[in-house]
Amino acid sequence: MFTLSAFADEISADPQEQIDVLTRCGVGHIELRSIHKTNVLDLTDLQVNEFKALLDRHGFRLSAIGSPVGKIKIDQPFEPHLKRLERAIELCKVFDTPNIRVFSYYPPGDAADWNGVSESWQQELFKRLEDEARLAARAGVRLLHENEHRIYGDSPDRVSHLFQVLRNDAFQAVYDPANYVFCGYDPWEGWQKTKDVTAHFHIKDWIAGEKHGCLAGAGQGRIPEVIADAVARGYDGFATLEPHLLGGGPTGGVTGPELFPKAVAAFTAILDRAGAKYQ
Repeated sequence: MFTLSAFADEISADPQEQIDVLTRCGVGHIELRSIHKTNVLDLTDLQVNEFKALLDRHGFRLSAIGSPVGKIKIDQPFEPHLKRLERAIELCKVFDTPNIRVFSYYPPGDAADWNGVSESWQQELFKRLEDEARLAARAGVRLLHENEHRIYGDSPDRVSHLFQVLRNDAFQAVYDPANYVFCGYDPWEGWQKTKDVTAHFHIKDWIAGEKHGCLAGAGQGRIPEVIADAVARGYDGFATLEPHLLGGGPTGGVTGPELFPKAVAAFTAILDRAGAKYQ
């Protein structure tokens, strides 16, 4: 069973407009990355409580806290960043979601990527992620690692390696096909190497060299084949729409209220063709 969700800040910065559009689309979950142009981890307690009340009034829930934890250079101090994860865990309790989206750090200094970075920095990365996973496990929540551009886990091989090293049920994978395309990797290879640890989908498609995403199935993300295989494997979890149809970058993307329903329709058509059950 696929449960549809959305990075609703791609629709609008206004949470009421987010909910209005998603209600018309038949989507009842949000992956909270930002509202009012403020990152989820920077919201005040008042903003959090007001948003929770809004969700409750409309019968919405969160699929995950869409945190930016792990989206800093590995040579930046860890303790202040760990406080960000502690805030995300607090928000899991407020919003009654067990999931926190995380990343596996940018390379140190001026390094363009992780190729050639010293083993000592890699060991620091694994130690940080292990500490984060232990903290999550104690709190009864789950970290979902996204394969993002330039972080350690941006390639199929490195994502696979992460999960060979970090064997903790509180640390699982997000599969994002467009990110593999954008980074120059084969998304089908990415799926084959990570599907056993994938617990969450981000749905956006991409054509190499383009500056924004495209409707699911219209790009090179191999989404129909991946979804068909996930259905055959009995996948049960969230599929979060993150279309980036008007643009995207390190802190989020833009699709808009007019295009977001088209993104939902394109993905549900893929689910229908795969014979998937979804809600």
